[in-house]
Amino acid sequence: MNANFRHYSRIKRVAAIHDLSGFGRCALTVVIPALSVMGVQTVPLPTALLSTHTGGFDQLYFEDLTHSMKKIYTHWASLDITFDAIYSGFLGNEAQINLLFDFISRFKTKDCLTLVDPVFGDNGVLYSSCSESIITGMASLCAYADLITPNLTEACFLTGNKYVDTESIPPEDALAFIKTLLNQLASLGAKRIVITGIPLSGDIPLICTAALDKTEPASDVSPIFITVPRINAGYPGTGELFASVLLGKLLNQADFPEALSAASHFTRDVIEYSLRYPTPQREGVSLEPCLGALTQL
Repeated sequence: MNANFRHYSRIKRVAAIHDLSGFGRCALTVVIPALSVMGVQTVPLPTALLSTHTGGFDQLYFEDLTHSMKKIYTHWASLDITFDAIYSGFLGNEAQINLLFDFISRFKTKDCLTLVDPVFGDNGVLYSSCSESIITGMASLCAYADLITPNLTEACFLTGNKYVDTESIPPEDALAFIKTLLNQLASLGAKRIVITGIPLSGDIPLICTAALDKTEPASDVSPIFITVPRINAGYPGTGELFASVLLGKLLNQADFPEALSAASHFTRDVIEYSLRYPTPQREGVSLEPCLGALTQL
């Protein structure tokens, strides 16, 4: 065996339920390479097929794949395929949310980690495809998840709170608000809650990831805050990159705080590299030259 190959006693397998965009790095075109480099097999279940993602492109081709999803995973079930994790992202309609409930009931075992990334909005605004039933359905899915990773916008809508621009208020008030959000999200049922992309004001503008780990003894449950210097650039796909690295680290036996830190810093570093490259923001981060660093995390 080549001495440079990493050794795994068993290759972990993830069912990735996301959309597939041909151009523009996001969703499955980020999830698959990131998890693969981390030694995890990724089995895609596409929710939609797009010529490009929807951020910055117009007149794109969009094919809803709701009609295909159950046929695909029914075949998997007939083959007795098992998964170490189920990871869902963009779900385009209520029917797809119901399919995910069915998928979880078929494939989740006590050793299968379920990560729900409730993708439906950003920067205080809901995506055009989002409806009230999507938000309600996503909130219900949280009860079946071990881990959820909403951004700040999604966290506010899931909990019925008005969106707060945390950068516009003192940092101590922002963190108090985030603590409230974490506890409200925990009441939906997930054991581990992560809120991403929280801007904080200060002499050095920061971006914060906040988390709560309800798997710990009650006496040890306190919020985890990880901050990195903020870069004023918005790339599609960074949410999926963060969640993929987080999941990959957890499947490779990292503890939760270590996995959070690795995902936060790697995502920030890739954004910084993409700005220096430079990469047009609508094309997503310049992930490919950075993937090798994931083997060192």
